[in-house]
Amino acid sequence: MLISIISNGQSLPSPGQFEPAVPWWSFTKTVLAATALTLVRDRLLDLDALLPEKAFTLRQLLRHEAGLADYGELPEYHAAVANHEAAWSPAEMMRRLDGHQLRYAPGAGWRYSNVGYMLVVRLIESATDLPLDEAVRRQVLAPLDISTARFATERTDPHQDYLGNSLKYDPSWVYHGLLIGPISQAALLLDRLLAGELLPANLLRDMQETRGLGGPIAGRPWISPGYALGLMRGVVNGGLTLTGHTGCGPGSVMAVYRGAVGEAAACCAVFSPGSNEGDIEALVVEQIRRALKSTC
Repeated sequence: MLISIISNGQSLPSPGQFEPAVPWWSFTKTVLAATALTLVRDRLLDLDALLPEKAFTLRQLLRHEAGLADYGELPEYHAAVANHEAAWSPAEMMRRLDGHQLRYAPGAGWRYSNVGYMLVVRLIESATDLPLDEAVRRQVLAPLDISTARFATERTDPHQDYLGNSLKYDPSWVYHGLLIGPISQAALLLDRLLAGELLPANLLRDMQETRGLGGPIAGRPWISPGYALGLMRGVVNGGLTLTGHTGCGPGSVMAVYRGAVGEAAACCAVFSPGSNEGDIEALVVEQIRRALKSTC
């Protein structure tokens, strides 16, 4: 297990901790949302205009309110990943999913959708006229001084430095792209983003505007979970509000969150082999509470 903690903008020392590049899984969505919002800031994208030939907006895509399905609902997708098969092309995935057919009217419901973030990637590339990796580096990673994160392109990328090659996972199965890097870089990115070092105040508020998703989640620390723009956000046990993202994939899980009490703020990233999101989130909550207590 790997843990990184930022307290009031400063990394807490972890003597001797190995810093491999690991998959950031769905924390990648947070980075993509931040990238899209910088393009709104730069007037290259519009958050609330209907997208060309679409019935939904960028805001609805980022908050999973566009009415789109998700390929995770396909049994053949899970079978193909388990069999270490090469990823389908995006067109083939959409055909199998019937992915162009909306499941509900945009804005009228909520459904987690990786397909929606694949469309966000296309918007980013079109608006910048750059490949995704270069657009994200220019718009988010470089301004926040995140130097060692990159997109996985080979089967050996996701766990090579930590768990080896045994999983043989094709990162192209993540159709919106899969960032990999040290967890300390993920923690720094989220801390600096939410501290206001990238987006103007109005867009940072927009990014954190949250749709409530009901009551407590069994086996996880959420009391009132919600989803904002590329961010999981809600109240956890004890009344603390956390903002960040959890993600998992074959062989591992990662959670990156930030919490604040008054002027004190702490951010924690945890990466672990396995698939138990609740245990990892509970550890993040514990570490953030401990860091906040030490600064108050």
